[in-house]
Amino acid sequence: MKYTRKTFLKVLGTGALATGVSTLSQAAAPKRPKAPLTLGLASYSLRKFSLDEAIAMCKRLNIKPIALKSMHLPLDSTDAAIKTAAEKVRAAGLDLYGVGVVYMKSEAEVENAFRYASAAGARVIIGVPNHDLLPLVEKKVKATNIKVAIHNHGPGDKVYPSPESIFEKIKDLDPRVGLCIDIGHTIRIGLDPSKNLKKYKDRLHDIHLKDVNVAAAEGHSVELGRGVIDIPGVLKTLQKIKYQGVMGLEFEKDGDDPFPGLAECVGYVHGALDA
Repeated sequence: MKYTRKTFLKVLGTGALATGVSTLSQAAAPKRPKAPLTLGLASYSLRKFSLDEAIAMCKRLNIKPIALKSMHLPLDSTDAAIKTAAEKVRAAGLDLYGVGVVYMKSEAEVENAFRYASAAGARVIIGVPNHDLLPLVEKKVKATNIKVAIHNHGPGDKVYPSPESIFEKIKDLDPRVGLCIDIGHTIRIGLDPSKNLKKYKDRLHDIHLKDVNVAAAEGHSVELGRGVIDIPGVLKTLQKIKYQGVMGLEFEKDGDDPFPGLAECVGYVHGALDA
């Protein structure tokens, strides 16, 4: 049976979305077991808001895992400033599991990325290291035990356009160097997100969960369930492969007022899991 966005939203209700209810179980399936998948947030979704505002919105959405982007945690911050910000995030009940996307185009930027992540207590760097820097990245991963999840950026990206382009460069490296598969950019380049999640499951360290309006280079972000990606199919695939990482919701639409769209996305995910 194919469950549609309309079905999910009818069950969840407008009021539940507005308050950021975290699960349909409160409205429709109170005995549903806890889903084995973990929904988090890529803070780029809230790029026009301060760190304090981002924390407040995560709490309203009942999302705990967060990966901070540089507008919320500047890359040139001192260790002391990073630790203060990280303590603020964790004191609010959130899990600062990752940082990124962090671009690494020089040895100095690699060194700084790991300093930055270490000071934040992050477990994963969602990053884009230049190909020639991968040996240094592997060395730093071994020294710090911080994973690196390399992000694909789809059509027009000359470094890592597809999940395969990442895997071919890292397949012989330490397994803690892996992938952050952005399912939106994956379908924009003409690839099936679920097939790629399955194919690279053993090196999958992070996911950017999103939907896009068309499966083409010009595709842009829309609310989950309004676009062309089979989100329930993606969730089912992640359950089948026993994915243990975070699904980082990245909502790039409505930068000035993203909360309603984010709330709809959260409701859709939990509705899909219930269905």
